[in-house]
Amino acid sequence: MGPTSSHTTTVRSEPIISVHGVHKTYAGGFQALRNIDLDIRRGEIFALLGPNGAGKTTLIGIICGIVNPTSGSVVAAGYDIRKHYRAARAAIGLVPQELHTDAFESVWATVRFSRGLFGKPPNPDYLEKILRALSLWEKRDAKIMALSGGMKRRLLIAKALSHEPEILFLDEPSAGVDVELRHDMWRLVRELREQGTTIILTTHYIEEAEDMADRIGVINKGQLVVVEDKTALMRKLGKKELALTLRQPLTELPAELHAWPLNLSGDGQTLVYTFDSQTEESGIAELLRALNQHGIDFKDLRSSESSLEDIFVSLVQQAQGVKP
Repeated sequence: MGPTSSHTTTVRSEPIISVHGVHKTYAGGFQALRNIDLDIRRGEIFALLGPNGAGKTTLIGIICGIVNPTSGSVVAAGYDIRKHYRAARAAIGLVPQELHTDAFESVWATVRFSRGLFGKPPNPDYLEKILRALSLWEKRDAKIMALSGGMKRRLLIAKALSHEPEILFLDEPSAGVDVELRHDMWRLVRELREQGTTIILTTHYIEEAEDMADRIGVINKGQLVVVEDKTALMRKLGKKELALTLRQPLTELPAELHAWPLNLSGDGQTLVYTFDSQTEESGIAELLRALNQHGIDFKDLRSSESSLEDIFVSLVQQAQGVKP
């Protein structure tokens, strides 16, 4: 499954999508996007995160040629999306949030029609492979109106893949779907990526972005707050904590330990050491030696670290001028 053109599973250096200086202001003066610059690498999974109304769907609409930017340019698969719309759009598959199609059509007729829209010759074997991968083959003759919500969401994906796009957009694909479909969907996404398809997704399920994405972009109030490799973002902004359960409670910390980023629980039973992901493990060893020198012993310790959700919330708060 996936594009028939030659691909490699290695992420290449040149971008497959380039967005430069994109602004979007709607009638009435609402500014949905502000000076967006974004390059998306060929063959990567890019997750675009942001609160409701942040501009995610508008940005996807502009890249796909559905929404016209007020200013700026977009190049997709080597084509300017406005000057060469048909060629650029043929390289893109879009899975929108809602299904808009003839409810009286059959599943098979719908995916066949979607393929034909992009000038692709009939390829029933390929369409069968898509429908089987999405557990839709047995429903190929069913009318769309008779499908369950989960099956309709699977059909959206099948329609988007029908013309073998190089780029696949998934706009909130997991919203309101069951766990089984979610697992099937992400298994398919991984297979597509291995075959060279570039995947761009928006999601409210941040743990999915943490699990799936190569890079993360965070958008808030129409502006990109950060674009970073996922591992680098978590290393740079992630916080770690070491919680020590003390053998004897403390009423206060010795003055010599005030320089350490330590917090003592109200009952004096737990000491929490907070450090960032760039701190060497030797820092923990030094802390434990310092505690030993002051006769502070512990009976248990456990560590934890920030999730991508913690980082996302912190970035949005910073962008809004709120102290985390």
